[in-house]
Amino acid sequence: MKILKWTGISIAAMLFLMFILPILFPGTISQQVKIFANKHLAGKLDYKKTHLSFFKHFPSLTVSVDDLILNGSKPFQNDTLLTAREVAVGINLKNLIFDREVKIDEIYVTDANANVFVNSKGEANYNVYVSKPSEKPKDTTEKGASIKLDLIKFKNWNIKYNDHSARVLVDAKGLNYTGKGGLSEDIFDLETDLNINKLDFSLNRIYYAKQKTLHADLITRINTNALTFVLRKNELRINELPLKFTGALSILKDGYTMDIKAASEKTTIREMISVLPPQYLDWAKDTKISGNSDLYFHIKGRFSEPKNIKPRVKVRLLVKNGFVSNGKAPVPMNNLNMDLNVDLPSLDTNQLAIDLKKLSFDLGKNNNFRAFVQTKGLDEMQVKADIKGAVDLQMLRQALGLQNIDVRGFMDTNIQANGIFNLDKKLFPKTNGYLNLKNGFLKTKYYPNPIQNINLVATITNTDGTFKSLGLKLDPFSFDFEGNPVFVNADLQNFEDLLYKVCAKGVLNVGRIYKVFAKKGFDISGLIMMDLALNGRQSYATTGQYSKLDNRGNLILKNIKATTEYLPKSFFIKEGNFEFENEKMWFRKFFATYGKSDFSLNGYLLNTINYFIERKGTLHGKFGLNSNYILIDEFMALKSGDNINKSIEVEYAKVENPNSSGVVIIPKNLDVALEANAKQVEFKGLKLNHLKGIASVDKGQVYLKNTSFDIIGSRMNIDARYQDESPLTANYDVALKVLDFDVQRAYKEIDMVREMATAAKNVKGIVSLDYKLKGDFDKNMSPIYPSLEGGGVVNLRDVEVKNLKMLSAVGDNIGAKAFNDPDMKGVNIETHIKNNLIHVDKFTFKVSVLRPSISGTTSFNGLLDLQVRVGLPPGGWIGFPIVVTGTHEKPKIKIFSKTGQGIIDALYNKKSNKVIREERRAEKKTRRQQRKEKAAQEQKAKNAEKQINKDLKEK
Repeated sequence: MKILKWTGISIAAMLFLMFILPILFPGTISQQVKIFANKHLAGKLDYKKTHLSFFKHFPSLTVSVDDLILNGSKPFQNDTLLTAREVAVGINLKNLIFDREVKIDEIYVTDANANVFVNSKGEANYNVYVSKPSEKPKDTTEKGASIKLDLIKFKNWNIKYNDHSARVLVDAKGLNYTGKGGLSEDIFDLETDLNINKLDFSLNRIYYAKQKTLHADLITRINTNALTFVLRKNELRINELPLKFTGALSILKDGYTMDIKAASEKTTIREMISVLPPQYLDWAKDTKISGNSDLYFHIKGRFSEPKNIKPRVKVRLLVKNGFVSNGKAPVPMNNLNMDLNVDLPSLDTNQLAIDLKKLSFDLGKNNNFRAFVQTKGLDEMQVKADIKGAVDLQMLRQALGLQNIDVRGFMDTNIQANGIFNLDKKLFPKTNGYLNLKNGFLKTKYYPNPIQNINLVATITNTDGTFKSLGLKLDPFSFDFEGNPVFVNADLQNFEDLLYKVCAKGVLNVGRIYKVFAKKGFDISGLIMMDLALNGRQSYATTGQYSKLDNRGNLILKNIKATTEYLPKSFFIKEGNFEFENEKMWFRKFFATYGKSDFSLNGYLLNTINYFIERKGTLHGKFGLNSNYILIDEFMALKSGDNINKSIEVEYAKVENPNSSGVVIIPKNLDVALEANAKQVEFKGLKLNHLKGIASVDKGQVYLKNTSFDIIGSRMNIDARYQDESPLTANYDVALKVLDFDVQRAYKEIDMVREMATAAKNVKGIVSLDYKLKGDFDKNMSPIYPSLEGGGVVNLRDVEVKNLKMLSAVGDNIGAKAFNDPDMKGVNIETHIKNNLIHVDKFTFKVSVLRPSISGTTSFNGLLDLQVRVGLPPGGWIGFPIVVTGTHEKPKIKIFSKTGQGIIDALYNKKSNKVIREERRAEKKTRRQQRKEKAAQEQKAKNAEKQINKDLKEK
C-alpha cells in the first residue's frame, strides 16, 4: 500500500509540476527566446502567439510559436522564406529549474512551407542565421537562450528549392523528417528518417523525377568545424527503387567538394520502371514485366561557380533478360537487354561521353531490334553506331500494352556510322543506312481521326566523313490526314554546297495535327497549303547565279498562331501568301497581329533556303511595313502574355524581377530592311503619330534612318540604333531634331524632359532641339541617366522664362528684379552630357539693360556649379562675375567671385549597368585645378557626342 501511496504522490507531484512550471517561468522563457531570435536571425520574424506546454511534445517542456512567418535574408528581406503553423523548442528542465537558463535541445516544426531561392547571381534567401564572430571574447555575464540539439522533427512540410544559378528545381510535398544526434557537438552522427510523398526534380527545365515518393534511412557523420558530411549508412527508396549511398561532402567558401557513389543493385526492371513519370505508371500496373536491372551513379570533384569548377558524373544502367507483355499481346517483348554508360567530366556537355553498348529486344521470329551507339563530345562529336531492326509497330504496341495510342506499320532500319560530327567544320561520320516505314498509321485518344497511309523511304550515305559526300533521299515521304494527302520528295546531295531537289504538295491542318499529339500552341483553324518545287544549288544564291535556280510554287498560311521564346505573346498570322521565285520568297499578302499591334508586310526574303540549311544562317529581306497601331510595351520580354515557351533566361528574369517589364529582345538572325509607315506607335504612354522612315534589323540591332513622326504637336526627325544585352538591359544611340515644339507640353507629356530639363517647368513658349545621346535602358526600359553621353543645341526661339530660382536668386543679390523675367528669345544653349553631369557652354541673354552670360556645370540630381558674368551697359563690355553653387531648389550666390565649387562626376559600369558612384560636391580647389578638371570633363562629353555621330553614320 505504501508503494502505491508514494507512487500516486509522485505521479501527482509530476503532474503538478507539468502544470505549474509553464506558469512559473513564462516570462523567463519567452523573453530569452526572443533575445536569441533577435541576436541570431537576419530575416524578419513574426508570429501570432507563444505558449508553454508539457503535453504537445511530451515529455519535453516546449515553447511553441503559432503561425510563424520568417522572411529571407538580403536582398530577399521582403519575401517569405518559411511559414509554419507551429514551431516548438524543447527546453532542458535541469538548466531551467536550477540555473534559470533556457537550453534548447529539441526542435519541432509542423505544417510548414519553405521557399528556398537562389537567384542568377548566386544570392540566396536562406542566410538568416547570424553566428557570433569567433574573435570576440565570450560574455559570461549575458544570459540568453542557447542551443544543444538532440532532436529535430519536421512534420508535413512543403519545400521548394529553386536555384537559378545552377538551374535546379526541387519541389518536395508532404515531407516528414526526424533527425537525432548530438547536433551541437563539433563532430556527431546524425540519424535521419525522411519521407516525402511527392518529389519533383529538374535540371535546366528537364524533369528527372516527377511526383515520386521517397524514403530515406540515413546515418551521416557531420564535422561542423570543417563542414564535412560523411555518408555512413544511407538507404533511399524512390517509389519502389532502392538506392544505397556512400561517400562524403565538404562545404567550402565558394562551393563544395564531394565524392558520392550510389547504387541500386540486383533490382528488378519493374522496380526501375517505378521511377518513370507518373503517366507511365498506370501502364506498368497492367503489364507483365520481369527481368533484372542495376544502376550505378558516381559524382566526384569540386563545385565552385566563381572559379568555374564542376565535378565529374558517371552513370551506368544495366538491364538483363527483360520480358514485357500485355495480356492481349499475341507476342511478348522478349530478351530485352541494355548496357548504357554516361560520363560527364566537369559537367561539361562538350566532354559528354555516351556508350550504349547494347540495346536489344525480340518480338518473335524476324521481328527484332539491335543497337550499339557510342558518342563523345557535343559541338564536335565522335560517333560510332550500328542500328539494325525490323519491327511490326502494331505488335510492339500490343506487347507493351500501350493504351492511349494506336500505331501500325512495318519499320525496317539498318544504319552504320563511324566518324566525327561537327557542324562548324562540316564533318559528318561515314554513314550507310536506310529507314523504311510502310503503311504507317497513328491515332491517339486526343483526336478522333488518325494520320494514315504513312510511307517513308529514307536513305543516308557518306563515304569520306565530310559534308561534301553526305547525301539524303526521301523517296517518298507521304501521309493522309482528314482526306488531305501530303507528299514530299527530296534528294539532297553535297551538304558543303547543297544540291537540292524538293517537291512538296498538300494541305496541313496544323492545329488538328497538334491535337493528335496533345500539343498546344497553334490555333485550331490553322492551315498550311503548299505546292512547291525547289531545284538548285546553295552557292547559286550566295554567288548571284540566280538564273540557275528553279524555285517556284506557293505556300499559304491561314489563322496560324505561333510563339517565339523572347516575346511574351503569340503572333497571329491571319493570312500569309508566299510565292517562291528563284532566289526570292515573296510576301504577296501578309497580315498579322500581336496583341493590340497589327502588321501588313509586302516584300521579299532572300536566302530562305540557306537559312534552313546553314547552322547560323541569316534571313535577308526588304519589305514595306504598314500598321495602324504598334504598342512597343507589349514586346518587352517580361510583360505578361500567353506564351508559355519562354527562354530560360526570360523565365528566370521574370521570377527575379516580377514587377519589371524587361526590354525588347531583337532576333540575332535577321538582316531585313523595312520601309515603315505606321499611323500610331505608342511607347510607355508616349504617342508617336504618322511615323515614316527606314527601319532595319541586323544582327540583333535595330536601326532607324531618316525617320520622322509627330510628337507633342511637332515633327521630329531621328536616326537611332537599339540593341538588347539581356532580358533586363539594352543600349541605344539617337540623334534627333525637332523644330518649334511647345516647352510646357513637352514638360507635361514626356518623362525624360522632366528628368533632364527640370528648369523647363518655368519656361513657356516655342523651342527647337538638335541633340545626340547614347545610353542604357534599365529593367523597365527606362533610361539610366548616369549612362547618358552626348550633347547638342537647344534654341529658345520664342520663350518666356519666369521665376527660375537660380536667376531670381542672382537678381535678389544684385538688386535687379528683371532677372525674374529675362529676355531669352533666340538664344542658343549648347550642352554636353557625361557621367550624370550637364556641361553648359557659355551663352548670353538680356535682362533689361544688362547682358548676363552663363556657363558651367549642373547635374541631373540638381547640383549647380555655374559661372555668371553680368555685363553692364553700354553693350556689356564691362561686367562683374558671380558664382552659383548649391542646388536648383536652393541656389547659393557669390558676387565678385570666380571661385566655384566643382562637382565630381558619377561613375557608371556599362558591363553591370550599375552606378558605382553618384556625383557629389567636390572639395574646394584652386581656380587652376577647377578649370583643368572642368575642361577634361567637357572634352569627354564632346568626344562622346562625336562618337554617336560616327556610330550612326556607319550604318
